[in-house]
Amino acid sequence: LMVWLRRTTHYLFIVVVAVNSTLLTINAGDYIFYTDWMWTSFVVFSVSQSTMLAVGAVYYMLFTGVPGTATYYATIMTIYTWVAKGAWFALGYPYDFIVVPVWIPSAMLLDLSYWATRRNKHAAILIGGSLVGLSFPLFNMVNLLLVRDPLEVAFKYPRPTLPAYMTPIEPQVGKFYNSPVALGSGAGAVLTVPMTALGAKLNTWTYRWMES
Repeated sequence: LMVWLRRTTHYLFIVVVAVNSTLLTINAGDYIFYTDWMWTSFVVFSVSQSTMLAVGAVYYMLFTGVPGTATYYATIMTIYTWVAKGAWFALGYPYDFIVVPVWIPSAMLLDLSYWATRRNKHAAILIGGSLVGLSFPLFNMVNLLLVRDPLEVAFKYPRPTLPAYMTPIEPQVGKFYNSPVALGSGAGAVLTVPMTALGAKLNTWTYRWMES
């Protein structure tokens, strides 16, 4: 009975952690979540989001041993974020006020690397982790290009909780100055791999806890 309870609790924990990861995203990465500062913080956001996604996704993927769990994890985060987006929209803010990060395609690449290497954990860490870090900025830049002008949204609909010293200031450079996609992908590819390894290690500790 105890083993069944622990396994059931752990699967439910996937949903809980994915939801809380989304809450952390809204708080830690809200300079891009809210469109006003998106271009100036794109690299920082890309690295933080790709590493956070990799830790949780690989953790549950290796726990279940089923390719597709990472995408399931990212899907929960996406749905929950769209709920938050809908809540702001219901309050009268424009549709583009919150930009939902694109986690799912990167998580699919992690699943693919695990499946294509016949469930090789080390391949999932090295190949999957690199793919998550490389792809996340690409998918999100495409997403951001589809929303309304960030500066227009920033000045017309400022974030209600933004302190005075963070009032948006129009930048003097273009959106692709110094290529934030390339910088985000490069940094993400390097940093996401050790974070993916951490997620795999957390999975090992979970197994020990279940067997105790």
